[in-house]
Amino acid sequence: MTQKETYMLRALELGAAQNGRTAENPAVGCVLVKNGEIIGQGATADGGRPHAETIALMSAGADARGATAYVTLEPCSHYGQTGPCANALIEAGIVACYIAVIDPDPRVHWRGAAIMQEAGIDVQIGLCAEEAFNAHANFFARVS
Repeated sequence: MTQKETYMLRALELGAAQNGRTAENPAVGCVLVKNGEIIGQGATADGGRPHAETIALMSAGADARGATAYVTLEPCSHYGQTGPCANALIEAGIVACYIAVIDPDPRVHWRGAAIMQEAGIDVQIGLCAEEAFNAHANFFARVS
């Protein structure tokens, strides 16, 4: 197992702990890594907000600049009850983002990844995809 897989599996573990507690939102996990150390982590909160990325960024604070994000589902890219997580990651100065699976929600589908790529973030998709698809199976069934 690679170190990158270890970080994504940690993100999946964080999300799994919130299964059934995030209302209509998926139970996403996010881990922020810098210089080989986890500097922030989070999962979608009870009721679905804040999102995992927001919680991870809050826990990392200013250290998020220059970090790599590991997210179990594509960061959102639309304005709803919260701002887009893709934009929050950009504003925080993340330099790379590993996304396990793309969000099937038409408001997000490939947009979060594209927004980050356009901002210069190195976006990689598919790390631990099978595990993430299984973790988010109920969400996929509802949205797809």
